[in-house]
Amino acid sequence: MASGEAVISDLERSSRVSTRAGLTAENVVALVLLVALSIVFIFPFLWTVTSSLKQPYEIFNFPPTLFPAVPQWKNYVTVFQIAPFFRWILNSVFVVVIGTTGVVLTSSIVAYSFARFKYRGRDVIFLITLGTMMLPAQITLIPQYVLFAKMGWINTLYPLWVPFWFGGGAFYIFLLRQFFLSLPRELDEAALIDGAGYFRIFWTILMPLCIPALATVMIISFIGSWGDFLSPLIYLNSPDIFTIAMGLFFFQNDPDLGGVPTQHLLMAAAVMTVIPCIILFFAMQRYFIQGVVLAGIKG
Repeated sequence: MASGEAVISDLERSSRVSTRAGLTAENVVALVLLVALSIVFIFPFLWTVTSSLKQPYEIFNFPPTLFPAVPQWKNYVTVFQIAPFFRWILNSVFVVVIGTTGVVLTSSIVAYSFARFKYRGRDVIFLITLGTMMLPAQITLIPQYVLFAKMGWINTLYPLWVPFWFGGGAFYIFLLRQFFLSLPRELDEAALIDGAGYFRIFWTILMPLCIPALATVMIISFIGSWGDFLSPLIYLNSPDIFTIAMGLFFFQNDPDLGGVPTQHLLMAAAVMTVIPCIILFFAMQRYFIQGVVLAGIKG
């Protein structure tokens, strides 16, 4: 019996060792795969950064070189000298801040209505709202342009942020509605018993609990508005009111540059454009991931 138990214990020990070895091998393979994919995805950004420090002729070298011979930090200064880049940054900040604020406030109010109140036609209205996600933006582009033209808003910043104050968008409404549904209704009932109104429940009780979802909405809306190129291209004509995404187009098509190569300046402007998005994402990624996960818990 003793020898049999020893054999069994040896087999269990060897099984645990082999299992640990197998898990380690799997982890190594997964790590190598993740590193390889990370290099693939980060390479375009690395190429942009290094190209922003090159001289014009270095970008057209063949075979191409990754790093410049002598980093040209003055390229970043030149961007501000040949174009009103700082003005474009201010225009983008204004549009993004006002528009994102509208998205967060109005979409959360609509989502609160869909999640907490029962009224005739609520589900039908919600389905119609979700149905708008299937409509490409190009379908409503002409009617919107005609509307804004009649209002005298062409070549102004109003078309870039005013629409966000009317519901925010179907995706944001859906995301916040799912998050509201995950919150217990006992919170509302207890507050009603204490004499709180529906708006006070929404603003002081539910909204603080929705910070992860609100952060998710804010990040997605910020990145979408910051990098939006189609709307400024349609509605803006004067370079003084360009946003930063439209401003990047300047370095490829401005006739005043006299055919001088500007690809290195375009890369420098692109690096400065993407930095705020990277900072925002890494500063709020914990809330972003938590918001996406929790919003999908309850349907």
